[in-house]
Amino acid sequence: MHEIQAFAYKSELLEDIRNHRFGNNWPVVYILGNNKEAYIGETLNAFRRAKQHIENKNRQKLERFYIIADEEYNKSATLDIESSLIKYISADGQFLLQNANKGLLNHNYYDREKYRAKFELVWKDLQERGLVIHDLLEIENSDLFKFSPYKSLSEDQLDVVNSILGTVTQVDNSSHLVSGEPGTGKTVLAMYLIKRLMESKEPKDLTVALVVPMTSLRRTLKKVFKSIKGLKANMVIGPNQVVQKQYDILIVDEAHRLKRRKNIMGMGAFDQVNAKLGLLKYSGNQLDWIKKSSNHQVLFYDSKQSIKPSDIRSTDFNEYNFISHTLVSQMRIEGGEDYLEYVHNLFNHSIQTKIKFYNYDFKIFNNIHEMVDLIHQKEKEVGLARVVSGYAWEWVTKNDDSLDYDIKIDGLKLKWNSVTQDWVNSKNSVNEVGCIHTIQGYDLNYTGVIIGPEFIYDWDSEEFKVDKKQYKDKTGKRGIENEEELLLYIKNIYKTLMTRGIKGTYLYIANIGLRKYLGQYIDIYESCH
Repeated sequence: MHEIQAFAYKSELLEDIRNHRFGNNWPVVYILGNNKEAYIGETLNAFRRAKQHIENKNRQKLERFYIIADEEYNKSATLDIESSLIKYISADGQFLLQNANKGLLNHNYYDREKYRAKFELVWKDLQERGLVIHDLLEIENSDLFKFSPYKSLSEDQLDVVNSILGTVTQVDNSSHLVSGEPGTGKTVLAMYLIKRLMESKEPKDLTVALVVPMTSLRRTLKKVFKSIKGLKANMVIGPNQVVQKQYDILIVDEAHRLKRRKNIMGMGAFDQVNAKLGLLKYSGNQLDWIKKSSNHQVLFYDSKQSIKPSDIRSTDFNEYNFISHTLVSQMRIEGGEDYLEYVHNLFNHSIQTKIKFYNYDFKIFNNIHEMVDLIHQKEKEVGLARVVSGYAWEWVTKNDDSLDYDIKIDGLKLKWNSVTQDWVNSKNSVNEVGCIHTIQGYDLNYTGVIIGPEFIYDWDSEEFKVDKKQYKDKTGKRGIENEEELLLYIKNIYKTLMTRGIKGTYLYIANIGLRKYLGQYIDIYESCH
């Protein structure tokens, strides 16, 4: 059974730690803190470690030393519990952590599940003592946890970070393209990397920014940056802001959403930036701006999430000599890489046999009322359950909020997202339908995806097709003469929506032909009523 013992943290009182039964020669986890800041660590000798921290100016202002110990702790267990405490306490919001974020490697060890259960008991004890506020599930659903730079990394993530850090500290210029599918931790790695860079002593005084093309995600990450020691909200910028000064390093999240000069608002301002940078008026794009405004660039990218003709084409990235890195380990979706591959194969017409995912809830609904009801149920059970859809219905409530719906299916009336920024966390989001622009880059626990009537399956030709009249995103289809290009964007939209859910994805499909086709390969939901 664990125990937590508190000690006054003063040099003249450290003998109290030495005399504690777990104060010497036993693996323990400890928390050093005052009312505002904390440092979390693990050690085999709490007394010696406490003496070492006294020499650190940042630690000297901390007032209490908490030893968390258990007769069954071993080195692997304390490393894991330390890592978990750093992740959860940083997202709990009670303290600003003094910890650096390097060295948190995700690893397995004997009886890990037992120690996870022990960690949950430790957390409840910390709550009772007022050292932490929120429940673990509440924290796991928070943006501060999901986008935390304190996440434990997989080996391939750590390899990518070390490779990039090795380059940007040794050469004057470099360009990196980090490719990864949904759930491989691209945004988390971008956050981790920027905090490591701000903590590094060599080179000093780096000018670093995180470029986020989507307004909604940008606003969310600004909030996260405010809560992390050493980071500031103004370090999160949009692509239009990169030209305001020269940066040492620009890190770009969701780089597939950078813009080119096609179907965009503010065409004149776009042209002015191209002219200022000496770029050709009609060919310069936001990728060029980033290259010209920084010495080093690190772009996180997934070509399968390009959803509009205004997005930079994959061929544009080929024009630059990027150092390529690939993320493979699935960090988010409980269906794993097999689920991602299955979704791609479904839309690429390359499914051979039906696969059941026993660790992932993946179903088609014939009744949209039942799907929405189940999403509401999941919201009550675990939180972060939302309904999302492609743009197949006009957003009429945008201009007239007195209207009560945008989408009507089988008597069910639904509204599009009432806010465009941070919709996932808005108060009425569970009763609304989010579009691709409000959800891309975010995680959910359960996603209810409405596949609209714009995406169809033609049984005669055995092909996926687009009903262009039913696709309501004017900027998403203007100027597209090749229907194959539009079909690719529609597919990417639904692939992206279907890879938001950590625990499950539910589908309601408007087109009967497509529902019948996909129903061959996905379980049909059977009501208990």
